[in-house]
Amino acid sequence: MNNNKVVVNFIWRFAERCGAQGVTFIVSVVLARLLDPKVYGTVALLAVFTTILQVFVDSGFGTALVQKKDVDNVDFSTVFYFNVTAGLLLYALLYLFAPVIAAFYKMPELVPMVRVAGLTLIISSVKNIQQAYVSRHMIFKKFFFSTLGGTIGAAVIGIFMAYKGFGVWALIVQNLFNQFLDTLILWITVRWRPQLTFSFERFKWLYSYGWKLLASSLINVIYLKIRQLIIGKLYTESQLAFYNEGDKLPSFVVTNINTSIDSVLLPAMAMNQDKAESIKSMTRRAICVSSYFMWPLMLGLASVATPLVSLVLTDKWLPCVPFLRIFTFIYAMQPIQTANLNAIKAIGRSDIFLKLEIIKKIMGFGAMMATIFISVEAMAYSFFITTTLSAVINAFPNKKLLGYSFLEQIKDILPCLCLSVFMFLVTFALSFLPLGDILLLLIQVTAGIVIYIVGSVLLKIDTFYFLWNTLKKIIKSWSAKQA
Repeated sequence: MNNNKVVVNFIWRFAERCGAQGVTFIVSVVLARLLDPKVYGTVALLAVFTTILQVFVDSGFGTALVQKKDVDNVDFSTVFYFNVTAGLLLYALLYLFAPVIAAFYKMPELVPMVRVAGLTLIISSVKNIQQAYVSRHMIFKKFFFSTLGGTIGAAVIGIFMAYKGFGVWALIVQNLFNQFLDTLILWITVRWRPQLTFSFERFKWLYSYGWKLLASSLINVIYLKIRQLIIGKLYTESQLAFYNEGDKLPSFVVTNINTSIDSVLLPAMAMNQDKAESIKSMTRRAICVSSYFMWPLMLGLASVATPLVSLVLTDKWLPCVPFLRIFTFIYAMQPIQTANLNAIKAIGRSDIFLKLEIIKKIMGFGAMMATIFISVEAMAYSFFITTTLSAVINAFPNKKLLGYSFLEQIKDILPCLCLSVFMFLVTFALSFLPLGDILLLLIQVTAGIVIYIVGSVLLKIDTFYFLWNTLKKIIKSWSAKQA
């Protein structure tokens, strides 16, 4: 795999994520100001069911298509027809059970909402194979146009409907239109089309790899979403909205970096799946680079949480600040988790992947059950503790598979971790200054950036110089092409 190709694809994927998340963030700020927190609580309940069923639509076949050594149009067509059939059947199931869901929460108005929101299952079943094709062939430039087109188009509709008083329907239609337009642009720009063929033999091979990822994803999604079901049932819609909003802000930041690295890293690793040393090298670099960005961003966000929420979302959302800070530490663990799991998937060990998920979720469900009747905050803290332990568990198999232990990984990221903690302590101390929100944010952000960059130079952090040299090479290459 050409390193320049990996870097260029990462840049396109990162640009797509930044653009999409940037627009989404701006829209979410506008909608948060227009809509009541209870509206977000209702949408969160709807998302639980659609997200869980969404796992079955993909069934792990998308990853199987990326990981498989020799793949052709028969493989893609086989998975396409299976996914579309699964999407239609799952939507029919959700449509029929909509009254049961509404009765469970004693909210009759949920019936039409569930049925409309569930249409994303059918749309996703059509889009998934195009996404797998783009990832397999590492043409992430295609994602840039489809995602931005869908996000911007949906933003206009969502804000218009919220302004006109449509409430929860503004969020439902916004998401549905986003998925539809994203899929339409992807189908126009990606030339792959399904053949009229279905191979049971190919399906059997892909299923043997994919079902373990399906089971793993299902366990993970249920584990993540069942918290929302419990909060929605035992607590108030507003508390659920504050919990989700606390998750949303750090998630915006993490998605840009983590998804970019994740989507580019897996196909790059899969092409070198028989070379353990190459996969180890890519895993190490992925952990170092993503941690170098993730830790300061997450800890920085935690330090400016109060003035940021007050300024951007208004004071009515301040109860989400404690959750926001907890989630920043949870998401800071993502680089180690993602890189280690990608290495395991790339070498074809989906069986280990599944075993890890079972172990982690047994631990996580136990911690959750111990805290559900205490408070929503207690549930969030238990999530942080189990996420930290999960990072260790995910890294454990790669000591044997790649010769890359968790202690080595911690040693690799220790310089940026220590520097990030120092930056956090300084910027958090500044938050006690008696200043307005805007001025305080400017001082904190500026101080954080200066401390981190200067600290990187003084400590001679390897990742800083790697990124700096890589950037210079890319600029030099582009300049040469323009000349």
